[in-house]
Amino acid sequence: MGRSRLTPEREAELYAAVLDLLREVGYDALTMDAVAARTHASKATLYRQWQGKPELVAKALHHHKPVHLADIDTGSIRGDLHAMVSRGDDCEMERDSALLRGLMRAAHDNPDLQQALRDLFVNPDISGMDAMLARAVERGEIPAGRPALAYVPHMLVGAFAAQQLIEDRPPDRAFLAGYVDAVVLPALGV
Repeated sequence: MGRSRLTPEREAELYAAVLDLLREVGYDALTMDAVAARTHASKATLYRQWQGKPELVAKALHHHKPVHLADIDTGSIRGDLHAMVSRGDDCEMERDSALLRGLMRAAHDNPDLQQALRDLFVNPDISGMDAMLARAVERGEIPAGRPALAYVPHMLVGAFAAQQLIEDRPPDRAFLAGYVDAVVLPALGV
């Protein structure tokens, strides 16, 4: 990747356009040509900044997050988890849920997208979650060695994905907060 010459504002504009296009046409139909046309940028500019579509999409998703888990520290694990699931509003959560479901389907058939999502979108939050849980263990809120510590990301992603499948409605903040209190915290021994 070349040295960035984009202002943060221009980069945010490009990322917003990428997400809008993803919602409109899906990952497979998204092209760098379409991004260039939508943003009035040259393809050369796009390829100087991002190695290709998978990286651009993953970085756009990462940039779009209202809060990164590494930035959450309320002083308690319950507060941290509630801050995590209450970010954004329910409308935004519904829109993002649909976008992520589409990307997960696309990643199934596209190893480059799957790797970019893992490296640039998922792993930063896994690191943030690990730090959040380690702080809770250090504070004595969670017993060290609790088996559920290894499964917290799986539980939360599962809850986010399952509500649509089981109840035919997108996840919302109230459901996720209740899930944290009824499932995640008891599993952690809190």
